[in-house]
Amino acid sequence: MMLLANSEAWPGFSRSIECLNGGMAGVDALVEGIGAVEREAKVRSVGYGGWPNMIGRMECDAAVMDGTTREIGAVGAVPDTLPVARLAREVMRRLPHVMVTGEGARRLASELGFPLDEVLHPDSKRVWWERLEKELSAEALAAFPDIPLVPLSHAITDPERVRDTTVFLAKDAQDGLSAVTSTSGWAWKYPGRLGDSPIPGAGYYADSRFGAAACTHTGEMTMRCGTARTIVLALRLGHTLEAAVDLAVTELRELQAGFIGGVVIHAVDAGERHRVVSINCDGPIYYWYWKDGMADPEKRVAEAL
Repeated sequence: MMLLANSEAWPGFSRSIECLNGGMAGVDALVEGIGAVEREAKVRSVGYGGWPNMIGRMECDAAVMDGTTREIGAVGAVPDTLPVARLAREVMRRLPHVMVTGEGARRLASELGFPLDEVLHPDSKRVWWERLEKELSAEALAAFPDIPLVPLSHAITDPERVRDTTVFLAKDAQDGLSAVTSTSGWAWKYPGRLGDSPIPGAGYYADSRFGAAACTHTGEMTMRCGTARTIVLALRLGHTLEAAVDLAVTELRELQAGFIGGVVIHAVDAGERHRVVSINCDGPIYYWYWKDGMADPEKRVAEAL
């Protein structure tokens, strides 16, 4: 067994270890852990601690993938819902669809008994409104949000350059690989924007026969390259984990137009080898790692490429 996750996973990483040690299937163990991240206000890129969209509304994304069956459940731009990874698991279990978004996802949550959650942290609301006050005239503020938003899409983006996600990858006691993601998305995003976190093959992919991968930071880039699927497909074609990740990095670096930013790749193969790399990121990037037999999880530093 093994567990790999990005630095924001700290509130729930040990919980997922407990679940894996107890024999729980990978997806379920990861949803348990990621639920603690979604509730933690100190994590400023996921769930309650995250940032709202441009009009001040929280829209959260999440996905789960079972690498043994390759079943997927994903939700995007979900309002008023904190445990979005758990909701994504219900999409996988209950619906013939892979992804449900927006008000449809909230309707599903209500049908299944999920409460309406308060997901906008007061400090996030304060920072969002203070930034708007700096950018808009008194007339525009009075009319907000019934004003053109496109001119603001670059001006007020990301108060702390938060484009992160929480990603968990695991190999369970049955040798199944799984991936689970959750995020509040790009801060100050245009309403309805989806990043890579709910998109299969971009922000995550798992195939128990070969490997699994998940990405954080600039989802606009990994969606264009299908980064997570690139890695798993390369493993299927016989490449080493190192070569598979290098191929994905090469594809990302080939992008010259559009929005270019940092990307962090987390990857494992079926033999439980792992690799975490960052490109275009400022400063060190950390991640969490645990393998069966280790007394405690370790916080490690990603390779900077």
